[in-house]
Amino acid sequence: VLAAYGRKGLPAFGIYGKDVQEADEERIPEDVQEKLLRFGRAAVAAASMRGKSYLQIGGACMGISGSFIDPDFFEEYLGMRVESVDEVEIQRRIKLEIYDHEEYERAIAWTREHCREGFDKNPDYARHTREQKDENWEFTVKCALIIRDLMEGNDRLPEGCSEEAMGHNALAAGFQGQRQWTDFLPNTDFPEAILNSSFDWNGPRAPYILATENDSLNGASMLLLKLLTNRAQMFADVRTCWSAEAVERVTGYQLEGHAKEAGGFIHLINSGACCLDASGAAKDQDGKGAIKPFWEMTEKDMEACLKATEWCEADLGYFRGGGYSARFETRTEMPMTMIRLNIVKGVGPVVQIAEGWSVNLPEKVSDTLWKRTDYTWPCTWFTPRVTGKLSFANAYEMMNSWGANHGAISYGHVGADLITLCSMLRIPVCMHNVPEEKIFRPACWKAYGMDV
Repeated sequence: VLAAYGRKGLPAFGIYGKDVQEADEERIPEDVQEKLLRFGRAAVAAASMRGKSYLQIGGACMGISGSFIDPDFFEEYLGMRVESVDEVEIQRRIKLEIYDHEEYERAIAWTREHCREGFDKNPDYARHTREQKDENWEFTVKCALIIRDLMEGNDRLPEGCSEEAMGHNALAAGFQGQRQWTDFLPNTDFPEAILNSSFDWNGPRAPYILATENDSLNGASMLLLKLLTNRAQMFADVRTCWSAEAVERVTGYQLEGHAKEAGGFIHLINSGACCLDASGAAKDQDGKGAIKPFWEMTEKDMEACLKATEWCEADLGYFRGGGYSARFETRTEMPMTMIRLNIVKGVGPVVQIAEGWSVNLPEKVSDTLWKRTDYTWPCTWFTPRVTGKLSFANAYEMMNSWGANHGAISYGHVGADLITLCSMLRIPVCMHNVPEEKIFRPACWKAYGMDV
């Protein structure tokens, strides 16, 4: 049957169990279970995108290629459409008070109680007054409510706002921000970070996908991971690769564990959009740091993530309108999968996958390295699982092969699930370090060559 499907161009999956079973055996072998579940997770993820939309708020952001949105990609590969609104719509709704007033009062009170301010890096002569900072908090909380309403609608809006109440049926969104908005108004780091997290003033809830700088390709990467894992996703710059030699030269510290095996690690850092869950402050059943599905988040987990995070005033040198960036460090080793979806002319969409771990550095070492870039932004050190070959010979080669400045990062090693999902979506995987025995794709893939 699989041969016939292949001949007809129908990429069917086949499961051939490793061991012969007895006729009366009722147990499903583990290798078959693994493939059934992998297929199921990927199939549900693919189906969940059909008929939904990606909402871009604004347009192209500076020179970010991913913010030059490609509607054909979303339609042809993901089954989604692209909807667009101008950033002025947020200002309109704030000015005309088109938001849930009761929820706003609850949200701003929660923010004042739980979101502690960090240090202000700006020189004294340039700093905002206390009154300006308070106004910016109120503005950014309203932005969070309005962006969510734009995505999914809200039947609790004021009377006469039936059109606004509908929303855009958006499974993911992106906000342009830089530079026209951020030169004039508070940035949306707070809305991005809190919406991407698995909780807010309403308690635990499913995380949203909101891409900073309207990087739609990183937003799509985050979406694929969220649909496979049901967990909050990190958005980060792939900022710097620190080799073992460079770390020792600057700090005197010799790398250990996975980072030593990879010969270094990569600094993941970005002003906005990173979920608070990425602090690793929530704990799993074994007491280890984790990013948990939202339905497993407890009051203690939420409190720990909030306590691990401070909100620093934006650098007014390039965020002239101000705003607040979440600042935390991932202070635990967690299994992680980092991916990026790129579009290459003549090839189409391709996906890169790097499984690895967060790295828990000694505090003094981390601070020394962190201060080489913006010390007010959330910080995660990531090292890949190395294979000794090509893009995964070491941490440097992995970063040198990365296709963009941004990456989407998920908790757990989920690269095998992503490869299965990409095969369903007809998106090639051009780089990965997933163990070969974990890969499950349509049977006809075997006909394309030994190393596909």
